[in-house]
Amino acid sequence: MFEKVLIANRGEIALRIHRACHEMGIRTVAVHSTADADAMHVRLADESVCIGPPPARESYLNAHAILSAATITDADAIHPGYGFLAENADFAQMVEEHGFGFIGPSSEHIRLMGDKIAAKKRMTEFDVPVVPGSDGPVANVEEALAVAKEIGYPVMVKAAAGGGGRGMKVARAAGELRQAFALARSEALAAFNSAEVYLERFLAQPRHVEFQVLADHHGAVVHFGDRDCSLQRRHQKMIEEAPSPALNPGEREQMGRIARRAIAAIGYRNAGTLEFLYEDGNFHFIEMNTRLQVEHPVTEMNCGIDLVREQIRLAAGASLGYVQGDIVTAGHSIECRITAERPDSFAPSPGRVTAYHPPGGPGVRIDSALYAGYTVPPHYDSLIAKLVVHGDTRARAVLRLKRALNEFVIEGVETTLSLHRRVIAEPDFINGAYDIHWLERFIAERP
Repeated sequence: MFEKVLIANRGEIALRIHRACHEMGIRTVAVHSTADADAMHVRLADESVCIGPPPARESYLNAHAILSAATITDADAIHPGYGFLAENADFAQMVEEHGFGFIGPSSEHIRLMGDKIAAKKRMTEFDVPVVPGSDGPVANVEEALAVAKEIGYPVMVKAAAGGGGRGMKVARAAGELRQAFALARSEALAAFNSAEVYLERFLAQPRHVEFQVLADHHGAVVHFGDRDCSLQRRHQKMIEEAPSPALNPGEREQMGRIARRAIAAIGYRNAGTLEFLYEDGNFHFIEMNTRLQVEHPVTEMNCGIDLVREQIRLAAGASLGYVQGDIVTAGHSIECRITAERPDSFAPSPGRVTAYHPPGGPGVRIDSALYAGYTVPPHYDSLIAKLVVHGDTRARAVLRLKRALNEFVIEGVETTLSLHRRVIAEPDFINGAYDIHWLERFIAERP
């Protein structure tokens, strides 16, 4: 087992990894920018190293600085968390080549599944259903028009190396496709340094359903059921729950079996998530996240397994030690992502937190690195807390979430707490009757 792990991240996920390490008797190294010198993960870690100024490209995206920090602190392994360098295959390869353990999949699998076109092709080899679309990158707008005519409108132009909703544009007719194609390529180049895009049919009212998997070095694979991540704004998830209110037990079992088979076939190891669009009883694979998900707590609450601990064990070469039949999920969990943003315009709201009181009680979990007096910096993602609740039924989980949101106090910065309170009071949410476009319609109609 590792003796010391460097955490190549910040905020709540860095603190989450620190906690898992300490419960395993593993020492931790925090890296931080100058803006995060007083961050909670830095204060609690056994050691800390400043790796640069506030801009992420000069600190948390600086692979050489992170590797230097691991070297001077004699770390055994590096956990990338999510975001930043977590799905950067070149970084994972550098970690491997420098003799550190990478707490995640191999650089080979990050590279394969990080290319959405290659990932779709690979999945079709194992009979995983995919969204109809182009067979590969679309070179120019004329080719895009030809593909769209074949698969039918509306279509979505998507960045091949994309993520987080960037480089994605919808065209509902040929007249819109020229502009959508140009905009998607431009965004893709700016965000991912690659202008490659491809086309998929745009589904009208799908849900976003994903399956969490773990795999060891010995070929064993298990899944932990599904999560529904359909409540999104601009392709950014806002509320997640497990299991999905839309699936029946037969569909859940079938797709879990398909996910396990595909992961085993490519020889994947560590944690990963297969993401699907679900509509009219049909699943369509869209991508795989080769990292820990932001929403992993809802799965942990249902199955009682610490996924970060499992990541560390598997990266150290341990076997899973259990089979699919041993995985038991119970009850229902819901997560709200609380961000430091204005709830009306979603403009960032950095600043000093003057008061902080998280909710508690049975079935309530808070993943956050906030504290009263902490200054939320303006340089990074605005996620400041994740509120997760669990109940033995979905109805009870919703009531518990309502109670917890009403207890939650964050002052000094504006947050999306009030928006979450409004959303969960809506009949469509209470009944689980929403799709991936529901939240944007709600915000537009009831600002």
